[in-house]
Amino acid sequence: MPTHIAPMLAVRDAAAAIAFYQAAFGATVSWRLGGGHVVAGLEIDGAPFFLATESPDNGTRGPTAATGTTVRIELFVDDPIAVQARAIAAGATEKDPVRQHEHETVGPRPIRRMLQGAVFDPSGHMWLIGKFLD
Repeated sequence: MPTHIAPMLAVRDAAAAIAFYQAAFGATVSWRLGGGHVVAGLEIDGAPFFLATESPDNGTRGPTAATGTTVRIELFVDDPIAVQARAIAAGATEKDPVRQHEHETVGPRPIRRMLQGAVFDPSGHMWLIGKFLD
């Protein structure tokens, strides 16, 4: 199996978070361990991520308990405007509208153009929704 990285998001209410990710991003649940402490594997168009009920005793707190998030989740899609609108309709809060911007880069391409916006999901995680234009 090739190495890959997938985030595990700490959430206060796993059932509500799963429902949001399904409504906002079309996520599917691959598996779910239940009980009082939920751990679940989800996918958005084949891209895996995980969530777990926050567990301060084990060092994991969601953004609300930690009073902010330390991770920005980058979601690359064909239509960032539609996906951000869908996320907001499902309960996300807009941080930045989708707009075009450029970044200076190191490497063969000195400028990278993007279309990108940002939302906070109901659990407090920041999602940057965008696509590269070149």
